[in-house]
Amino acid sequence: MSRISDNRELLELYRDLRVADVRDGMDWVGYHNFGTMDKGVRPLWRTRAVGIARTARYLPFEGPYPLERGDDYTRWQGWYYENVCTYPWLDEIEEGDFVALDVSGVNVGLMGSENTLRALRRGVRGFVTNGAGIRDTDEVILQKIPVWSYFVSASMVQCKIAFDQKDVPVAIGGVTVKPGDVIVADGDGVIAVPRHAAREVAKYAGAILASDKEARKDLYEKLSWTPDETVV
Repeated sequence: MSRISDNRELLELYRDLRVADVRDGMDWVGYHNFGTMDKGVRPLWRTRAVGIARTARYLPFEGPYPLERGDDYTRWQGWYYENVCTYPWLDEIEEGDFVALDVSGVNVGLMGSENTLRALRRGVRGFVTNGAGIRDTDEVILQKIPVWSYFVSASMVQCKIAFDQKDVPVAIGGVTVKPGDVIVADGDGVIAVPRHAAREVAKYAGAILASDKEARKDLYEKLSWTPDETVV
């Protein structure tokens, strides 16, 4: 099976699963206390997303700091984006990717209203980061870009961070995320499932979700509630 076909199969297996279901599924196969990101990693707005991890790591910038001002600074910051804080992974995004950004906890807006739209156009499902990594949040919410982070930041990248590596394991919220892992995120938080265990986890998570739906559907009927998509 090709990687693309394998990704599609995994996305289908996890399409309807909630973070809570996946957490239970992880426990069922022995991955206790593994995969669930720190509770401080929260959604920018209430939504959910499922995708395949695409990773990138950025490190704190160590100088030298620029002396340029005004128009000279404009030229310098252009150089910075082209040579220091680059985005080589952005044009490699494939349909179904969930971008996991290690920004070393720095207070910086690596992603914003424009480049998240470029990623969305390529098929990104969501973003998760171990710092801020997101700004222009009013527009990002309006554009319905799913983002999970510790906080938001108005700061641009220059003099803050430098690109290090892509397609490598990263640490986010106390969890190791490897390229190709399955990431599930919703209002409960974010969980990363190791790819080699993803099918087995999905098996038990799916059974837990089905049981929950059945029990809640019965309670809906007893409450005379109209069934919705969460119980059908």
